[in-house]
Amino acid sequence: MGAVSSGEVEGWIAALSAIARTGLAFTESLYEHERYEEILKVVAKMELAAGKGESVEGNLLGLIAGVGRGVAGYVTPKCAVGAVVVDSERRILLVQRSDSGVWLYPTGWADVGYSAAEVVVKEVKEETGIDVEPVSLLGVVDGMQRGFTSIPMYSMVFLCKPTGGELVPHPLETSGAGWFSLDDLPPTVAYLAGLPWLRRIFDLSHEPAPFFDPPRD
Repeated sequence: MGAVSSGEVEGWIAALSAIARTGLAFTESLYEHERYEEILKVVAKMELAAGKGESVEGNLLGLIAGVGRGVAGYVTPKCAVGAVVVDSERRILLVQRSDSGVWLYPTGWADVGYSAAEVVVKEVKEETGIDVEPVSLLGVVDGMQRGFTSIPMYSMVFLCKPTGGELVPHPLETSGAGWFSLDDLPPTVAYLAGLPWLRRIFDLSHEPAPFFDPPRD
């Protein structure tokens, strides 16, 4: 086995935590309850060793506090959406994140009460001022597997076309926004190069086939 990346370790910690917390949510056995809590103690130590939290006790309390009951306690990845907006001049709409300084297509967490496509429209409008129409689902990205999030997250990425509005970057979430051609992407553009649709989306003659992260060994 080769060297292990920090992202892989984070993934193992998250998976072990999810198994134990889901077990606590469903078990009626006091014996199993104690065993799952013992697993969470190990997770709390692993988190501290990875630089998360200030104490094992604090990490453990945080893990247990987030346990629900029954289906509500089943631990699943969070859901997010992304919008790849391409105009008639084959330019992509990107925003510069105010927290990291990197450029990325508009993204956001999925909100309760909205469909995924409705969240896409709302996020693009809030972050850039541009009105869009979702055209197709480009694919689903595993954030931890791709290495751009430290928490379990699936992002549904939509291909969109602009329908109006005026380019006005969100004053808090972004520090800039603009239209970029494939050969003129910002130097700090993130998470695009490794995605298989990057070049195909600029060919407006067809819709690219949806992609997803393939199963690993």
